[in-house]
Amino acid sequence: MTAVFALAGRTASEISAAVEAGVRSGALQAGDALPPIRAAAGQLGVSPATVAAAYQALRQRGIAEAAGRQGTRVRPRPAVAPARGQFRLEVPEGVLDLATGGPDPRLLPDVGPALARAAADAEPTGYAAEAYPPLRAAARRTLARDGVDAGELAVAGGALDAIERLLGAHVLPGDRVAIEDPGWANLLDLVAALGLRPVPVPVDESGPDPQRLADALRGGARAFVVTSRAHNPTGASVTARRAAELRAVLAGHPDVLVIEDDHAAELSVEALHPLAGATEAWGFVRSVSKPYGPDLRLAVVAGDATSIGRLTGRQRLGTGWVSRILQRVVTDLWSDPAVAGVVAAARSEYETRRIGLVNALRERGLTVTGRTGLNVWVSVPDETTAVARLREAGFAVAPGALYRIATPPAIRITISALDPDVVPALADAVARTTRTGAAAPGV
Repeated sequence: MTAVFALAGRTASEISAAVEAGVRSGALQAGDALPPIRAAAGQLGVSPATVAAAYQALRQRGIAEAAGRQGTRVRPRPAVAPARGQFRLEVPEGVLDLATGGPDPRLLPDVGPALARAAADAEPTGYAAEAYPPLRAAARRTLARDGVDAGELAVAGGALDAIERLLGAHVLPGDRVAIEDPGWANLLDLVAALGLRPVPVPVDESGPDPQRLADALRGGARAFVVTSRAHNPTGASVTARRAAELRAVLAGHPDVLVIEDDHAAELSVEALHPLAGATEAWGFVRSVSKPYGPDLRLAVVAGDATSIGRLTGRQRLGTGWVSRILQRVVTDLWSDPAVAGVVAAARSEYETRRIGLVNALRERGLTVTGRTGLNVWVSVPDETTAVARLREAGFAVAPGALYRIATPPAIRITISALDPDVVPALADAVARTTRTGAAAPGV
């Protein structure tokens, strides 16, 4: 714990509020250890049970996490906004940002014409706005072509919003949820903030390990979240064979909620092999941010009648609906042949960039995965050393600790901004970090 932070409070809520304030102010940083329960109780003059309850509340809100024998510590990217800046390091001038995870703005379609048409054609709506019928029709057609039954359909404010609502419809704080390891950092944060217990399922280039999924389900996991393709951070894609193996496992657990995230959609060169319908409760999420633009916060969600009914019912009590204007814009983009051409060109360009980097890294003897999507995953002996030395060499990459639970150290490199002429220098720099890095475990 930093010297400038002092634990305070007499009740569990006061103690947890003091820790949260310390995180917001910056007095407590990600990874800082909180005092042992008995030591904190003695310092504050309260019972150990009071401190334990405070720490439990912090864990349930995604601010702290259990650290084994090291006790309790502040999570990476805790679920509370800091007062000064964000936890992500600023990228200095002259350093190429390969840590974003987002698409290349140069390859996104121009949404201006669609916005203009939506503004010109929009009709006033009241507070009981329903999903835009043409969007529903277009989503059902495209999902049906991919083998997903979209008879029941909802619209959410992006992939993470959809996943949160589906989890909230079926699981409770304390429940176990099987998630990919490594996996999407935002999902790891969401699971922590919802008070759920993550059960890691290792991922290879073909998707989650079926045997480890079976172990997780036998251990009581009530939900399973899987990335269909363009997995973040590894670039994995669920193959036809792996999908069949996962379906066989799920067949023995019909009451488990299965959530599929197809965030890359049109940008993926890999065919979709969905798990939709493998269990009684399921949700298939397809968002538009990666192919069409991060500010288009919309995802369509297909699922069983109960899951979709619960999702939309809870939505009515909060945001109510996704902007009808936004729905019109997305429908327009989906139906515009010129936009489809831009997305196809982006898909091809990302493929070229990713394959070029993967091949260059493998030629230098590195262990790397990156089957599809915007990211590649490179094994390193020490993440801290690798990230620091690559920044010195002019490349900002993401430490694997943000994405992994029990898998070995690695770094994530986003290929969106990676022009082909830069690949050799980047591959050389990564190779140098692995040869000279320490053998200590990652951060």
